[in-house]
Amino acid sequence: MKWVILVAGVIVGIGLLMVVIGLLLPRNHIATSQVELKQPIDSVWATVRALGDTPSFWPELKSASRMPDVEGKETWGQTMKNGFNLPLVIDEERPPNLLVTRIVAKHAPFGGVWRYSLEPVNSGTRITVTEDGWVSNPMFRVISRLMGHHTTLDSYLKGLSRKFGEETVPTHKWD
Repeated sequence: MKWVILVAGVIVGIGLLMVVIGLLLPRNHIATSQVELKQPIDSVWATVRALGDTPSFWPELKSASRMPDVEGKETWGQTMKNGFNLPLVIDEERPPNLLVTRIVAKHAPFGGVWRYSLEPVNSGTRITVTEDGWVSNPMFRVISRLMGHHTTLDSYLKGLSRKFGEETVPTHKWD
């Protein structure tokens, strides 16, 4: 019986410690990842903009489908492999250089904006994705910090690269 109480106390203590640390971490973050592809900008843009096809190359995304407009803006529902359902609105679009999406889920533990910037370079395309995000749950803040704010961005960019038959290593920028 002492062991059960001890183990339960350790688990509760770790949970409390994570909450305290999470409360000390900033709620908001900005992270940027980028890769250079050997593809023309129009090809990269077409793939990035085809939000319904994103699950075909991004392993973290289970499904994506068009939803009714929210706030008068084009909206897509995305279901992540971890089960989170994230409705995204298109806040801004300037083909073939800029796409800005925003999570509009109410009561979500995290959210924010992804800004996709494309520019022609070296007969290919540099794609830069910036996440201006937030994490409301203190325990999720700790997990997010431990995993790294670039993890999801990098996963997306690596999947995009593989879609074109390329292997890339994203570079990072902290703002």
